[in-house]
Amino acid sequence: MSLKATFGGGCFWCVEAVMQELKGVESVVSGYTAGKTEYPTYREVCSGASGHAEVVQVTFDDEVISYRDLVEVFLTSHDPTQVDGQGADIGTQYRSMIMYHSEAQRETAEAVMNEMAPLFDDPLATELVAEDTFYPAEGHHQDYYANNKMQPYCMAVINPKLSKLRQKHADKLKAS
Repeated sequence: MSLKATFGGGCFWCVEAVMQELKGVESVVSGYTAGKTEYPTYREVCSGASGHAEVVQVTFDDEVISYRDLVEVFLTSHDPTQVDGQGADIGTQYRSMIMYHSEAQRETAEAVMNEMAPLFDDPLATELVAEDTFYPAEGHHQDYYANNKMQPYCMAVINPKLSKLRQKHADKLKAS
């Protein structure tokens, strides 16, 4: 059965690239949520004034990959302890967040966060919040890594995340 999951962990290009590698993931859409501006643009989100976070909405087959697995991959593919940013991407639009789409997802995400918290040197800064209106990002932000692998940001920031993913979660990856 296809379900949805929503994650924000810094720049949505990074989270999108990671989630697209996982078997059972049917689609990943980059977008914005948890702000006050209706139908925000990338420029408005980047300004920080909209209140939105950059996120990805993942549609997945829970018979192939569990929500628990997605949360574990998410928490290990970025720094969930950094407040309002990831690396050089700083601002509330880059905050770490898990948006749950059901009470079962909330319970699972909370359990995984509690189990994994001792693995980090600092407390988790990842927000766990109820699903909010999701606004898909502009077309050129979709499949960004797949379409721009040689772009310096992709090479410097996304490639190391994908290498880490391949080392830690090889059993969850799509066949090449």
